[in-house]
Amino acid sequence: MPERCVLITGCSSGIGRCLADGLKARGYRVFATARKPADVAALAMAGFESLQLDLGSSESIHAAVDAILRRSDNRLYALINNAGFGQPGAVEDLTREALRAQFETNLFGPHELTARLLPVFRAQNGGRIIQISSLLGIVCLPYRGAYCASKYALEALSDTLRMELRGSGVHVSLIEPGPIATRFRDSARAAYETHIDGKRSIHRPQYAAMERRLRGTGGRTAFTLPPTAVLSKVVRALEARRPRARYGVTLPAHAFAWLRRLLPDRVLDRILISVSKGGAR
Repeated sequence: MPERCVLITGCSSGIGRCLADGLKARGYRVFATARKPADVAALAMAGFESLQLDLGSSESIHAAVDAILRRSDNRLYALINNAGFGQPGAVEDLTREALRAQFETNLFGPHELTARLLPVFRAQNGGRIIQISSLLGIVCLPYRGAYCASKYALEALSDTLRMELRGSGVHVSLIEPGPIATRFRDSARAAYETHIDGKRSIHRPQYAAMERRLRGTGGRTAFTLPPTAVLSKVVRALEARRPRARYGVTLPAHAFAWLRRLLPDRVLDRILISVSKGGAR
């Protein structure tokens, strides 16, 4: 097949690095981006065309896009919006600053990047936009309100964009992983320590359990899959003639997508509180 250029955000580790490795092995020309210069250098050492891209900065987004389009002769087959983090904390403890930081990385940055690239996709009469969403864009769990809100919003924008792009040849797909073995909790712990004062909160007991989970002393379930499970669905979204709007990853993602449709809200709430152990898992 002709060279297919793919831009992936958040490639320093976890799902993003797995996608970069896997797609490069399949013959894609991968532009692997990361926020920290040290991670960009590590990606370059690993043989990737790597660039710095900070989703919290419009200047960084536009500079990265300009550089990628120069290198690819204004061609891009796909954008994979993967970068993101989770801000833990009870809803009543979330400050405006905490919510803004969560949405800057998980929604506003990906939206700006996507909008910047849409004229390129339209000009070439095709392309793929793949949004790495989450099970928590389908259902909510206690003490993850900021992250859930950002992923629900990403789902809504993506659904709307998909309809607006109908007939353009540009396809939008959502990937909705459940538990995946990554370093996601490391960034979540940093966000928690930055924005939440757990010792002064009415939620102190719940935070103590959550802190143990974020330190890595629990929380992984029997349903946790490796990042390659996400890679396989991304490949489908990239290579299917008519990609699906949504691809669930892990049994919980599939199960709760159905339970969300079938169960009354109060019943679903009880199940979600139980499976998350009130936010401790």
